[in-house]
Amino acid sequence: MSSPTPEDPSTTSTPIRVLLVDDDALVRAGLRIILRGAADIEVLAADPADGAAGAQTVATERPDVVLMDIRMPVMDGIEATKRILAQPDPPQVIVLTTFDSDDLIVQALRAGASGFLLKDTPPERLVDAVRAVAAGDPILSPSVTRQLVDRVTAGPDRDRQAARDKLTVLTDREREVAALIGEGLSNADIARQLYMSVPTVKAHVSRVLTKLAADNRVQVAILVHESSRSD
Repeated sequence: MSSPTPEDPSTTSTPIRVLLVDDDALVRAGLRIILRGAADIEVLAADPADGAAGAQTVATERPDVVLMDIRMPVMDGIEATKRILAQPDPPQVIVLTTFDSDDLIVQALRAGASGFLLKDTPPERLVDAVRAVAAGDPILSPSVTRQLVDRVTAGPDRDRQAARDKLTVLTDREREVAALIGEGLSNADIARQLYMSVPTVKAHVSRVLTKLAADNRVQVAILVHESSRSD
């Protein structure tokens, strides 16, 4: 029997172990209900309500994915993400946000988060996001990506030509991939749109990040957006 692929996570024998870190008990309860509806996802019983407790729980429970709130008492999600990702063999971290602070989202991504989602993300997309990051495919909410990029590049002092010059280091195919990253698409979505395999997309994304000296996909999205701005 052939081995299951990341694109067919429901056939995976080992469930994806997820830790919820949020100071709102109702949010944690809602996320727990949503994720427990997926047969291939196991929500850990631990219930940390702040970043410090979340980082400590990760060290003992070793989850595969952490859903992390940004604003929390004791330690916020940004510092908690840094501490979690500094641990040996760390899990993937998805930042949950109500989009009340662009700067905090950018800081979380710079800290190494695999992506971010709105707290009101539809249940099926939330489940897909957990599966995606567990398979090594960073996820960004397309609507949030567009809003974030629009706000970050809104200043009049942005250099459109400098952004275009940076993109010249990319091949035509890499430019296509970068443009779709700019739309907030996942690797699987890009693969479908460009009729490529997911591993091929991942290879292109890796080269795009390296050539553009970008730390994450949002930085690529900002650069693509800036290069396409009109006068």
